[in-house]
Amino acid sequence: MYGPAPGGRAIAFTWAAVVVAVLGATALWLRHLDFSALHSPGELLTAAGQISGLLGVLVVLAQLLLMARTPWLDRTYGMDRLAAWHRWGGFSSVWLLVGHAVFVTSGYALGDGTNVWAELGSLIRHYPDVLAAVVGLVLFLGVAVTSMRLARRKIAYESWYFVHLYAYLAIALSFAHQLAVGADLAHDRLARWFWVALYVVVGLLLLTQRLGRPLFAAFRHRVKVQRVVREGPGVVSLYLTGRNLDRLSAQAGQFVLLRFLTPQGWWRAHPFSLSAVPDGQHLRLTIKDLGDYTNMLQSAQPGIRVIVEGPYGAFTPALRTAPKVLLVAGGIGITPLRAMYESLDGGPGDVVLLYRVRHERDLVFKAELEQVSRRRGFGLLYSIGRREDGPDPFHPDMLRKLVPDLADRDVFVCGPAAMTTAVCSAVRAAGTPSNRIHRERFSY
Repeated sequence: MYGPAPGGRAIAFTWAAVVVAVLGATALWLRHLDFSALHSPGELLTAAGQISGLLGVLVVLAQLLLMARTPWLDRTYGMDRLAAWHRWGGFSSVWLLVGHAVFVTSGYALGDGTNVWAELGSLIRHYPDVLAAVVGLVLFLGVAVTSMRLARRKIAYESWYFVHLYAYLAIALSFAHQLAVGADLAHDRLARWFWVALYVVVGLLLLTQRLGRPLFAAFRHRVKVQRVVREGPGVVSLYLTGRNLDRLSAQAGQFVLLRFLTPQGWWRAHPFSLSAVPDGQHLRLTIKDLGDYTNMLQSAQPGIRVIVEGPYGAFTPALRTAPKVLLVAGGIGITPLRAMYESLDGGPGDVVLLYRVRHERDLVFKAELEQVSRRRGFGLLYSIGRREDGPDPFHPDMLRKLVPDLADRDVFVCGPAAMTTAVCSAVRAAGTPSNRIHRERFSY
């Protein structure tokens, strides 16, 4: 029996928390707002600045929660979706905070009969916390700019990571400003406790999930690299072993964050999908050389200690809603689907894997996949070549030809972003309902 993955209560709780936070912040702002004073452009701009600042801070706190690696959020929405929301929330919060600064300064300038720059200078001179807020806003802008796709392609991960850490300093500076001069907090005890409680809850979740859980896992499992196996050009599999790995409760399709305890790797964690069904004794992760960090892992030595965070991800067989399944992998996107291909229930023909690569030498796990195909009776199709060199392999008609009952199947897709977008569009055009299309947006 198949059906939608559980999570209805978690979704309802999430939205209830969002509504309570937004309505609570708005109600506390309205509680002390003097509507009779809103008779001039300056007062209206100041009021707009106040509410945009409060909403901007709420979005910032929500961003922290999205990336706190909280298990129930991950199981409900999936880390890929949370990351996408985090990214858009980042740009939204910056616009709201910029609006706060512009509206409030402009409103005060109109009220004082001066220009914006003179008003800003006066605020900084008389209210030191305004300077802290300005510095915090500049830091937020720096994080936003370096998070844009064009910038991310041009800067190293390490540089982006360290710039991102300044967001925590920006939040601290902004909160100090909010406590000191925020109209909602300075003279309103209820509002002050409301906002302090929000910061404390978010801070505790960050400490326990981003720091406490990894440290606990490190002592509990004592994971290390057991062996390294070369799977193909620029591709290796790391076999990890440790204690009580069965308690990780990892599922096929999920990923973990690896933190190698070496001078170069202890401070950064990278995501990698499980490429084999977890057996409680070992974890296998298959890594392609795609940059400095993954290049370093190509020569990892047995015995290196590793902190494993997770597992994470909702891209699992639990999403399955139909008896038949099509798996579509592109390049190294085969890693989560390799594990899923073996673990899915079904008889002959119920599960089909379509594996797309540019060159035959790029096929990873070929022998393993063919063994599973023979043993389980599952379909296995290869698509080799560049899309520009022949017929589009992901045209709806081509997919229907390869898998005639495509519209009756669940479709799981993992690979490069352009490929997954093309596949999702094609299978939708071929008649597969949107709720049966499951896309892993990251390829590890």
